Amino acid sequence: MPRYILSIDQGTTSTRALVFDETFTPRALAQTELTQHYPAPGWVEHDGEEIWRATVDVCKRAMGEVGGPGAIACIGITNQRETTLVWERATGAPIHKAIVWQDRRTADVCDGLRAAGHEAHIQAETGLLLDPYFSGTKAAWILDHVEGARAQAEQGALVFGTIDTFLLWRLTGGRVHATDITNASRTMLLGLQPAGWREELCRLLNVPMAVLPNVSSSAGLFGMTDACVFGAEIPITGVAGDQQAALVGHGCLTPGRAKATFGTGCFLVMNTGAAPARSRNRLLATIGYQIGPAPIYALEGSIFSAGATIQWLRDGLGAISASRESEAIASSLGDNGGVYLVPAFAGLGAPHWEAGARGTLTGLTRDSTSAHIVRAGLEAIAYQTRDLLDALRADGAPPIEALLVDGGVTDNAWAMQFLADICDVPIERPANQEVTALGAAKLAALGAGLIPNLEHVRDAAPRRRWAPRMAADERGRLLAGWRAAVSGTLAVARERASA
Repeated sequence: MPRYILSIDQGTTSTRALVFDETFTPRALAQTELTQHYPAPGWVEHDGEEIWRATVDVCKRAMGEVGGPGAIACIGITNQRETTLVWERATGAPIHKAIVWQDRRTADVCDGLRAAGHEAHIQAETGLLLDPYFSGTKAAWILDHVEGARAQAEQGALVFGTIDTFLLWRLTGGRVHATDITNASRTMLLGLQPAGWREELCRLLNVPMAVLPNVSSSAGLFGMTDACVFGAEIPITGVAGDQQAALVGHGCLTPGRAKATFGTGCFLVMNTGAAPARSRNRLLATIGYQIGPAPIYALEGSIFSAGATIQWLRDGLGAISASRESEAIASSLGDNGGVYLVPAFAGLGAPHWEAGARGTLTGLTRDSTSAHIVRAGLEAIAYQTRDLLDALRADGAPPIEALLVDGGVTDNAWAMQFLADICDVPIERPANQEVTALGAAKLAALGAGLIPNLEHVRDAAPRRRWAPRMAADERGRLLAGWRAAVSGTLAVARERASA
């Protein structure tokens, strides 16, 4: 009997495949990096065909380590959310590169909708704020900028989807055009309660209903892989956007439990239970996951640059040659020297939502060195996370006993201690760092009937725990400097917008 679960984790910087056994222990891993395309300032694209080739390759390599496709009982998919593709229904060929979640090219469209007074209605329906981050305006942009695309879409010749939908289409040989409800909730086209596509939102964002995928719960049979892909038909039984998959992977299955994933960005998500919590502090109400007929909701704060800041320090600034060097550099300094980096490389996310913001460095003196800038980059991750926690508290969320974390940045012990100090909350990192892929595997196992419920999978004990140890006055001083730096960044963005 097949006993392994294949988890496809298609992220912003890489495509990965992991194989888990029946105890949800990772048994195989394959990964390949993903090319980033920057055709204009603030624009970010991926090649859909490269994503597809990489997905097939890593899956075959990972399955090969456990006996091949015949050993796989089911497949789960988790993916970078909001990244948008439009492709031909007849051939499955994308008509344009994927527009990545970080991309800001539709900021003017969002500004126009906001000026016309539509943001309150969009937030009430979708839980989201008007921002180019989300998929709907990206899909409309593709239809408007590829010759003949809008007419083809109206005739039903084109289809739209986020990365999960594209992979489902390709894996099933074009038989399935579907998405799970967590990814659908990130489009600005899906109403939260009752959950479903809204025709008036499609008209508002100029996205034809004909291109939309079917919406499914997060666990269940989505379809079978075409035998031509892996040499066998394998059921695909779990799908969730990466942050929601991490919520499940961490075991945040009761209201009030929260996790923060530090990847390219940072995404703090709190389970809010069976009803959407409406934020008054510019957090996002979203769907956490759905098992059966009703969704479980969440509040989310999105930071656009976490690991991306460290990549910039390495690749853009040349201040480090490898990410791991940042820990030793930061810890070599007694303090930050008054230097703050606001990493608004792709605008500022929650709670500011300023698409026009750009990165700033403040507090530089003749004594400042590249080490201060490296430390400022790591500190910025903690400050931004504190801003999200403050917004959650202001929205009336229950106190967090401990913030569960995962992602590459969490390997940096200095950064995690500083995070605990600035947020004034214990930080816990699980022994299994493959939390996102684990969440997809749990959903797939549930959808395939391998486990009776998500609670059946016991949470792993934390491998590391960092408790706050910074004095309150020091924390307050550092946060005051950060808030002044952010205020300056926002002021410049607004002045530029009004010029």
